[in-house]
Amino acid sequence: MEYTPAILASAVFVGVIILTMLEWVHLTIAAFLGAMLLVFGQILTLDEAIKYIGRSYTTLALFFGVMVLVRAFQPTKIFEYLAAQMVIQSKGQGKRLLLGIVVVTTPICAVLPNATTVMLLAPLIPPMAMELGIDYIPLLILMVFVANSSGLLTLVGDPATYIVGDAVNISFLDYLTNLSLGGVIAVVTIVLMLPYLFAPIWNLQMTPAQIETLAQQKPPVINHPRVLAVGSLIVATVLLFFVIGDFFPVPIQPAAVALMGAALALLLAHQTKIDTITHILRDVDWSTLIFFMSTFVLIGALEKTGVIGNLSGLLAVVLQKNILIGVLSLTFFVGLISSVVPNIPLVVAMVPLLKKYLVTVGWVGTETLSPDFQGNFPPEVLPLFYAMMLGATLGGNGTLMGASSNIVAAGVAEQHERSISFQTFCRYGLPVMGMQLVGAALYIVIRFLL
Repeated sequence: MEYTPAILASAVFVGVIILTMLEWVHLTIAAFLGAMLLVFGQILTLDEAIKYIGRSYTTLALFFGVMVLVRAFQPTKIFEYLAAQMVIQSKGQGKRLLLGIVVVTTPICAVLPNATTVMLLAPLIPPMAMELGIDYIPLLILMVFVANSSGLLTLVGDPATYIVGDAVNISFLDYLTNLSLGGVIAVVTIVLMLPYLFAPIWNLQMTPAQIETLAQQKPPVINHPRVLAVGSLIVATVLLFFVIGDFFPVPIQPAAVALMGAALALLLAHQTKIDTITHILRDVDWSTLIFFMSTFVLIGALEKTGVIGNLSGLLAVVLQKNILIGVLSLTFFVGLISSVVPNIPLVVAMVPLLKKYLVTVGWVGTETLSPDFQGNFPPEVLPLFYAMMLGATLGGNGTLMGASSNIVAAGVAEQHERSISFQTFCRYGLPVMGMQLVGAALYIVIRFLL
């Protein structure tokens, strides 16, 4: 009977993953229902569930703040303007269009959550592709690859990256110094594969008459240019404080910076009347935030019932104290699992597992297991967490269910009466994922272990 809570907690967690993988139930409903089953099954009390959510408040605060910040400036139509510029600047050449998607998507997704960015940009792809007479499904898939990969350029670009970084107290600047190059390698890998993966579009060349018609088109007019200018200043200030916040006598966390940016954006939208606060807050991606909270409860149950502790012991037996094997194993294992399991619940489960493993083999003390631990981990063990970050994020490019941005793009295709099948996505995604994971493993080994 003493193992019953652990078995039930594990069964609920696996059940949520299976429902998510098979898409029988929306992933938010699956996770929320799983969390409630744990409470009603008395595996966790409601107080304990709320405490596990509270332990990860920084992740929730960061992404709520960024979601509000992005949504507040949607009425300016800056994203529609960028999409139209991609079409015009392509000048009838498929290769320029593909590279344009990379150029526009990369900097945005480096500082904004990738799923949120895809929600804004993906709906612009089908009309743009139809105008050029090409299939928009490959373009949507490419945008997803770039969004997922460029999220590795900064600490706040991808939820999985931020969750791991926050758990081991990696600052925004430390991330830029140590891991941003890994994100660059991931994006460059996609660019190098464009002529092969997207050959029909890459080789496209419109006729002179079509090019002339294209050149005569005018891009959409940006609404509220003064508001956009002030909004750009707010975003720039937020990015600046992401970098310098840790150097203040009392450090300012990225989550607090994002919330302040959201507050200023709401104030600007309200005072200029470009939108109402009700509309902005209504359009926040509450589904994703509830999914986050439910996932934290699921992992809290695994931690309370001892499942994570037992798995960490197994990890210690397999890896022992070999960092090289650990890095390679985590990069490819987490990457492969992340291709079929959403990376957010995966890293939420793996972080405490990896911490317990480090305690078991004697690399760190038990104080690191405390959610309030603010110290630094030994530099020699950080490559294990770096491997988890890169593997979990890049693995999301492998299959349709690997990342939330993939699902968003599939939904956009359905709205235009097309579908992205699992097989179609894999035809593009598996080669990209494989090459990116190899590049990530080589980067970590060369940069940190040699």
